[in-house]
Amino acid sequence: MAEVSIDTAFDAALNDGKINGAIICATDSRGQFTYEKLLGERTLLSGEKQPHQLDDVCCLASATKLMAAVAALQCVEDGLLSLTDDLSTIVPELAAKQVLTGFSEDGKPILEPPKHHITLEMLLTHSSGLAYHFINPNLLRLRKETTPAAGTDKKLRVEELFKDPLIFQPGTGWMYSPGLDFAGLIIERITKQPLIDRMQQRIFTPLDITEVQFYPVTSDTMRAKMVDLNPSDPEGSGKAVTGGDTSINLRTSGAFGGHGLFMTPADYLKVLHSLLANDSKLLNPETVNSMFENHLTSAATSSLEAALAGPVGPHFRVGTELGSKAGYGMSGLLTLEDVEGWYGSNTLTWGGGLTFAWFIDRKNDLCGVGAVQASLPTDGQVVAELKQVFRRDIYRIREARSKA
Repeated sequence: MAEVSIDTAFDAALNDGKINGAIICATDSRGQFTYEKLLGERTLLSGEKQPHQLDDVCCLASATKLMAAVAALQCVEDGLLSLTDDLSTIVPELAAKQVLTGFSEDGKPILEPPKHHITLEMLLTHSSGLAYHFINPNLLRLRKETTPAAGTDKKLRVEELFKDPLIFQPGTGWMYSPGLDFAGLIIERITKQPLIDRMQQRIFTPLDITEVQFYPVTSDTMRAKMVDLNPSDPEGSGKAVTGGDTSINLRTSGAFGGHGLFMTPADYLKVLHSLLANDSKLLNPETVNSMFENHLTSAATSSLEAALAGPVGPHFRVGTELGSKAGYGMSGLLTLEDVEGWYGSNTLTWGGGLTFAWFIDRKNDLCGVGAVQASLPTDGQVVAELKQVFRRDIYRIREARSKA
């Protein structure tokens, strides 16, 4: 896909009806390179179509995690939290979790006590033992056998939705998880503020970002610009981003650090740029440097490598090649080697749902966000290819401009 350009690939997907549009933004730390690309259009609830604008509001899904990580690290800098301390007094719900090792012959879960307390660092790097139930067979089985059919419409908070046991001993493995959701809960409890208020005060206001809300979006000005508020998604829950299933938004109560934010891609880029430039607007330079380091133990790194090679590996690899050296920073996949013409070593990258992608490449001084607006039902393969075109072609575009 590297030979295909943003223009040709996205136009073809538009013509094929695979996507409705896209919003792509990128910049370097000094503002010498700025790229803004708007393709296609959004549909209003009325059915009216309008060309995409830079201030269109998008569902971030798991791209919310980066914001929660920054907020958590700010609490560390403020002396409210530590990356390595026991969190049991703040979140006893975590301390009470045991490790699910399998099932007995009569189908009962086999549980053992944790050998180490869960730390904030583990939550930010998905090495705590937590896992999303929908990507772990044992947790799926446990939920199927223990969750009552009644009351499925109840709105659940973080500690209620993610009540599952751990799937490995804290710190010894890696699996994508609701760790950032619990980090958000910890931030609320330690600061005695709603998560969105804390984020607005310490992340968004310093960067002149005013339009950010967790689901459901109630601001009239934001709703008027929402991509996901349309006849295919009248509740504005982000169906195009998640591929259709938005139960994680519809069934939750309160803010979740792992998902649920809505904001513009251009504003998201402001956060990426601040971290790329290390301008001290959000975090101290030393803290930002730490975000771009591998925080996994050797055992957890091996577990990450196995996950990257597993069935869900293409999603976890976020465009990097199978077998390439990787670790996990705070909070995203961390490349650990240079790729010619593309990511430099220690590039931090992740995304949200099926359609939202972001990266920060400090070695090559570039960051970017690609928000693909998929049509429903979402063609996951096409969207994955388009995200990869964005990730790679933005480097070619910058190189071409530098030679012009």
